[in-house]
Amino acid sequence: MTAGHSDAAIRASGITYLYPGTRALDNVSFDITRGSVTALVGPNGAGKTTLLRCLAGLDRPLTGSISVAGIDVLEEPRLAHASMGYLSDFFGLYDTLTVRQSLAHAASANGVPDATVAATVERTAQRLDLTDRLDQRCAALSRGLRQRVAIGQAIVHAPAVLLLDEPASGLDPEARHALATLFTRLRDEGMALVVSSHILAELDEYSTHMLVLRGGKVIEHRPLGNARASVNERPVRATLAAPHADWRDLLAALNNVRILEAGEHMALLAIPGGAHEQARVLRDLISAGAPLASFAEETENLHQSYLRTVQPEASA
Repeated sequence: MTAGHSDAAIRASGITYLYPGTRALDNVSFDITRGSVTALVGPNGAGKTTLLRCLAGLDRPLTGSISVAGIDVLEEPRLAHASMGYLSDFFGLYDTLTVRQSLAHAASANGVPDATVAATVERTAQRLDLTDRLDQRCAALSRGLRQRVAIGQAIVHAPAVLLLDEPASGLDPEARHALATLFTRLRDEGMALVVSSHILAELDEYSTHMLVLRGGKVIEHRPLGNARASVNERPVRATLAAPHADWRDLLAALNNVRILEAGEHMALLAIPGGAHEQARVLRDLISAGAPLASFAEETENLHQSYLRTVQPEASA
């Protein structure tokens, strides 16, 4: 399942990549929309890093096509790089450069006009809480600060797409929270992020979609619970204590409510507004005779969702 074709920031079709004796990616296809954060998850050896490198134009697949912001990555990689940021798991910095010089170099290399480089560097440093470190050499920075500088280099040119491989590795809890806040802000500004991490609880804070790889194949790609409702809606799960013959009719009669899922004993509803609107819907369902056992906002748990996805595959 793909995330849909409209407003695609990344479009991958039929990607196959071979290492000697290994099919690292096997006919991988998906679309990723603007203003989303896709959690790229899967066991070790699933092909996550290989996929990110192909998306970034660093590795060329045997077959398939990739476009980023409408640019063919395989045919025009340098042009595509101006529209994307990429941070590998094992990144490097020029230790003799200051933070300011590192960000300025990345900005210039990615096409930021000379006249705006200084302001762009200041703005990026402020986003990453690096303003007081701008004139320090990278060699003097801690692992966490070096990570922030590397992320700054990836976003300094305001790319449409950001690809991140284990971006929170080595960061303390406070820095991880700050990073999650940054990713949420970038998502809200319309950037498309693809983040690979083994720490699923971290991804829960900001991910809107999940892309699961196993054995080089996409076994699941779908929106998470907090992405299925729009920005102004709250996803609420209603569960019945017993089946109700008119359950679906009761749901259909609700005003100003979208039905995301509906089963014999439950429904996932997108309710606009806040607690007052939820209270109204709850009151309407009870007044109509629905034997409700629970009625609560739902946020998709990425860890549980991932396990539900991979366990049937592992058994098969």
